[in-house]
Amino acid sequence: MFYKMLKPLLLMVALLPGLALASDAGMVAAQAGNEAEVVWQAIQQGAEGRTVSDSEFHAQLINPQDERLLPLRSNILAPGLALALFGMIAVFAAFIAVNGISKLHHGFSGKMVYRWSKADVAIHWLGAIPCLLLILTGLTLLAGRLIIEPYLGQQTFASMAAFAKPVHDYMAIPFMLGWLLMTVKWAKNQIPAKYDIAWFMVVGGYINFGPFKGKHPDAGFANAGEKLWFWTFAAFGALISATGVILLFPEYVEPSRNLSLLSLIIHGAAAIIICAFSIVHIFMATVMSEGGMECMVSGYCDENWAIQHHNVWFDEIKADGTLKYKE
Repeated sequence: MFYKMLKPLLLMVALLPGLALASDAGMVAAQAGNEAEVVWQAIQQGAEGRTVSDSEFHAQLINPQDERLLPLRSNILAPGLALALFGMIAVFAAFIAVNGISKLHHGFSGKMVYRWSKADVAIHWLGAIPCLLLILTGLTLLAGRLIIEPYLGQQTFASMAAFAKPVHDYMAIPFMLGWLLMTVKWAKNQIPAKYDIAWFMVVGGYINFGPFKGKHPDAGFANAGEKLWFWTFAAFGALISATGVILLFPEYVEPSRNLSLLSLIIHGAAAIIICAFSIVHIFMATVMSEGGMECMVSGYCDENWAIQHHNVWFDEIKADGTLKYKE
């Protein structure tokens, strides 16, 4: 009987060291958790430490802004760029399927009017080809995990990204040169005019049904839509170029880590705008406007195309004697 009463007491004594150890372990774990939280808060506030690294930002363990801006890159910019490319293509494909293209009402005249110099054509393609490659490689790098990896697999995406990165870097230089030359050389023909408002009111005369059908608004050397594209390209191309230089040559620009991250966000946002407008420009030049592509192939346009789409400019060169035909 005495043993039965003593057994629980002996069992408690035997378990006391274990309970004490468990209690100590819990206290140590709680203390470690508190210390970890304190350390993490200090790191987020920019606390610096010591390291054998000799990089520019070696004393800073993390950039606390990453947690705020990187989700913006992944959750907004990546799908935004994909939507700008594929969304605009889908919109124009549907529009052309319903509306059709803008045909020359009097057909091709066979008379080719001088419009762009060989230098202008070269400058256009100097900016256009790199721009297209930058859009495609930028889309791979920015949104590849969203639109490529789920369908083609991680290994294929990794290979595509490894190829896209150097192409994107090398194409940046000719793009910036083309952007600069186009902006400086073509600005004089892109000044807004009063008749540009009327051009927008009838959507440039490209609608083939309803009250817009058959409308051909006045337009100078550049119509209102082309002017909007030009100034958008000039402004956002400047942002892309400036942020691209920061990202491409950090050892010379010497930005802060916050500036580099902010440049990445601005670069992606500007790319979305340029991408969307580029798709519109490409469709209008190659598909929507019959005879339009010839301008940037030979530098000449058909006389009926000039009269129908740029009547003010055609009347001006005809009046001042600068009208020149291809021999």
